[in-house]
Amino acid sequence: MALSEGLIVCRLPISKWLTGILLFIAVACKQTKNKTVNETLPFYNTAAFDAEWIEKNDKAYHYIHTIDTFSFLNQNNTLTHSKDLKGKIYTANFFFTTCSSICPKMMNNLKKLQQQVLQDTAIQMVSFTVMPWVDTVKRLKLYADNMGIQTNKWLLLTGNQGKIYQLARQSFFAEKTLGLQKDTSQFLHTESVLLIDKHARIRGIYNSTSSTDIERIMDDIAVLKKEE
Repeated sequence: MALSEGLIVCRLPISKWLTGILLFIAVACKQTKNKTVNETLPFYNTAAFDAEWIEKNDKAYHYIHTIDTFSFLNQNNTLTHSKDLKGKIYTANFFFTTCSSICPKMMNNLKKLQQQVLQDTAIQMVSFTVMPWVDTVKRLKLYADNMGIQTNKWLLLTGNQGKIYQLARQSFFAEKTLGLQKDTSQFLHTESVLLIDKHARIRGIYNSTSSTDIERIMDDIAVLKKEE
């Protein structure tokens, strides 16, 4: 058969052709799998913060780590219970009003987050003071007013030091594995901010002094909002 001028015909052996098809299918499957993983957030069950993707039909799903119950006073002298956060996505961090090192940048970054979620009733922000003997309700109220913190969106909590420290280290894993080895006599200081889902499970850990991480929180909140 005559071929048109300039036409190039490539003939691949059947084996190479099949190999190419199989390779294409393998790559496509891998991309689909990664896409599925990327559309969900992992769970964090230990202070080591190893990411775990757990399906609902997995037995382990019923044993995912959840945040312990708590009850502390907020900046308006109102008792805030963990049950008040049920069904909400919230961020949690630990600070103190007299901190001059990481806290100013941490809280200013979180203030930017507040602006982005201010009208979203599904999102709450919670900050626990690690110096409750200094950060009284009155002091937290003054701090909130000076910072432009909106009580309906962002709660500053104070209470018993032992309970706060235990909650931070044993439940939120705020200082990661190192925190598990400390007691209440050792000061708690961390730049971590945790993302907690509607069922009180840890779904993200971020460096609150990083603007990039604050942006990641917003992206991850969008993912969590799609979950049941």
